[in-house]
Amino acid sequence: METVLINPNVATIQTDPRLADKVYLLPVEPRYVEEVIKKEKPDGILLGFGGQTALNCGVQLAKEGILEKYGVEILGTPISAIEATEDRELFRQAMIKAGIPVLRSKSATSVEEAIKAADEIGYPVILRVAYTLGGRGSSVAHNADELKRLATKALAQSMISQVLVEEYVGKWKEIEYEVMRDRANNCITVCNMENFDPMGIHTGDSIVVAPSQTLTNREYHLLRSASIKVIQSLGIVGECNIQWALHPRSEEFRVIEVNARMSRSSALASKATGYPLAYIAAKLAIGYLLPELVNKVTGITTACFEPSLDYIVVKIPRWDFQKFKNVDRRLGSQMKSVGEVMAIGRCFEEALQKAVRMLDIGKAGLVGNGEDYEAESIQSLKQALAEPTDERLFKIVKAIKMGIPIEEIYHLSGIDPWFLYKIKNIIEMEKKLKSLDIDSDEAPQVIREAKRLGFSDKQIAGCLGKDELAIREWRKRRGIVPVVKQIDTLAAEWPAKTNYLYLTYGGSENDIDFKPIDNKVVVLGAGVFRIGSSVEFDWCAVNTVWALKKHGVNEVIVINYNPETVSTDYDICDKLYFEELTLERVLDIYERENPMGVVVSVGGQIPNNMALKLAKLGVRL
Repeated sequence: METVLINPNVATIQTDPRLADKVYLLPVEPRYVEEVIKKEKPDGILLGFGGQTALNCGVQLAKEGILEKYGVEILGTPISAIEATEDRELFRQAMIKAGIPVLRSKSATSVEEAIKAADEIGYPVILRVAYTLGGRGSSVAHNADELKRLATKALAQSMISQVLVEEYVGKWKEIEYEVMRDRANNCITVCNMENFDPMGIHTGDSIVVAPSQTLTNREYHLLRSASIKVIQSLGIVGECNIQWALHPRSEEFRVIEVNARMSRSSALASKATGYPLAYIAAKLAIGYLLPELVNKVTGITTACFEPSLDYIVVKIPRWDFQKFKNVDRRLGSQMKSVGEVMAIGRCFEEALQKAVRMLDIGKAGLVGNGEDYEAESIQSLKQALAEPTDERLFKIVKAIKMGIPIEEIYHLSGIDPWFLYKIKNIIEMEKKLKSLDIDSDEAPQVIREAKRLGFSDKQIAGCLGKDELAIREWRKRRGIVPVVKQIDTLAAEWPAKTNYLYLTYGGSENDIDFKPIDNKVVVLGAGVFRIGSSVEFDWCAVNTVWALKKHGVNEVIVINYNPETVSTDYDICDKLYFEELTLERVLDIYERENPMGVVVSVGGQIPNNMALKLAKLGVRL
């Protein structure tokens, strides 16, 4: 089967000649796409893999009759289903018809209609814009004057000049399901994810946990059944992301939206579970059925087995507000983050602290940072909890340390107490470490528990007034070392065929054997995307892996933690460590693997900053 790719982004690995038969570096717009169709004469077109841009372009091509004119078949999800998810009024009607609970809402194509709808629904209301990406143009209005200003901007952002005026359910839980469906109506839920932050903050700006941690079994299955009902009623073929609002003290729920395409959440779900969503979705689009496809991780089970996780994943967004003067740091329904990180652990505390370090914002972890002790009034803290910014996670730490009760923090922020008590566990461990005598009999047990809760050597050293490397040597002498675990999609029910790995202190034995291999190289990835460092370093890392394999290296190992990259696809290299790019973690892996060298020159600033330290410790670069 010959593939033709249209994408103007020269920096991404996607436009590398090795990944498609032909690549056109052209804008994804109807007039350019039509020229390619005219020349290449394709049989079909895939719309669900290029985000909102591709989806909007596909809808326009269909409406203008271009696809029909050249006999091009839409593969996967049909245009009718795409329109039903993107057009806010069509979506509302489709959900009502399917018996799915929706929020009270009305579509509007003018400011006057929006104001009339808000008067009927009652303030506050949220504006949701049709055919946009990242919640662009969406906002919360608390009165008519605010609505008039916001609706004017929102209507200008929409491809069809339409907004949905919807009742606002701030502080309800936000839950996401990634669902697959084939043309024979077979369905599975691949991953369910819980937003740490409640409704009111765009999921792209929210900390996300997989699998969900605070749902009851009944709530989980209520939303799972409803998700399958949604995808079946819309007729989506392939993958979709469904977002739900769940009342925190009842089983009342509402559907928020459906993305009938691969999205940022899809990439996160795929990396979190090990289930290759894009690969399977592409196969379903060309006619395969879920039971016919084999799970590439186990090599035995079929693609209709739902993943089961024996670990926890935490995603934290990365913002770059510090690069701008007078920027509004408040978070809301419009996404402002520029990247994200994903951490894997055996408990929430471990994964959360790993994710904080992965952000590369100068934090040693959730606690143990200099700014933790900067003076701040109780009133200022309470305001920061009620009006979220990119710093709210760290404000929660400070609030707990200053004695604000967990229940009050919950009422101010809407963040479930389960998460808040987990954060408190980390704070309590920090207190214990500060009073610990390193030479006492209890020290090894306390340090081991601190490591299980995600404390780095640097954090522990700061609490004890010691050097990071001294703590490393101390714990190694006492056998306090991480174990290597394997992601297998089915919680060890079936053996995995791939080396998709992470390190944890929440285990007692390694999942893999470390057989000596003479010709082995480690490649350090770029870590989190930020302004000035993006997909270009992913291109560098992937091409380095390919080049090393081409020149006879037996085993190439990648260390990276960005769920949005191709370098963190487990089938690109021989071993993937989805891990921190810190001195401690790179040394842990280096000592386990004993490679002939480490490549630090293709991942941008993070590996470069580590190079001198690694070299001084005897690591071969």
